[in-house]
Amino acid sequence: MATLAVPAAEAQPVRRGVPAPEIDLPTLTGGRVQLSKLRGHPVVVSFWGTWCPPCRLEFPELVQLHEAHNAAGLRILTVNGRDQERSTKAVQSFVDEFKAAFPVALDQRGRSRRDYRLTFLPTTVFIDSAGIVQHVHLGGISGADLDRGLAMIFPPR
Repeated sequence: MATLAVPAAEAQPVRRGVPAPEIDLPTLTGGRVQLSKLRGHPVVVSFWGTWCPPCRLEFPELVQLHEAHNAAGLRILTVNGRDQERSTKAVQSFVDEFKAAFPVALDQRGRSRRDYRLTFLPTTVFIDSAGIVQHVHLGGISGADLDRGLAMIFPPR
C-alpha cells in the first residue's frame, strides 16, 4: 500500500452513508467522465497509480469485475493520479497491458484525490445507484474483498 501525503485538516476520508463527491475529469481516451452521470448504476471507483505495486495486483481483478457485471449495469471507474505519474504514455501502457475496457480518468491536478481525502493508494470506493458511498477499502483489494463490497451496492441477479 502506498501512503500519500495529506494535510492533517484533509485527513478525514470519505465514509459510508455520505454522497460521493463528484468526479469530473478527462479520460485517457480523450473524452470526459462525470460520476454524477453514472447515477442509476452501482459504481466501483478505484484510485490508483502505475508506480503502486498493489494497484498493479488489483487491476486484473477490476478488469474481471467489469467483464462479469458490466452488462448487468455495474460501472467501473478508475481514477489515475496523473499528477503523480511520469507521463500519460506510462498510464496508457499500464491500461493497455491489462486490456481495460472501463473509463480511466486522469486526475491531472489531484482534485479528486483531495475531494475524496485519499491517504492510501489504491483506494476503492463502492457507490450505490443513488450516489451514496457504501464502502471504502484502503489498500490493495482481493477478489473476495471486491465481492464483499459489490454485495453492498449491486443486488444479486
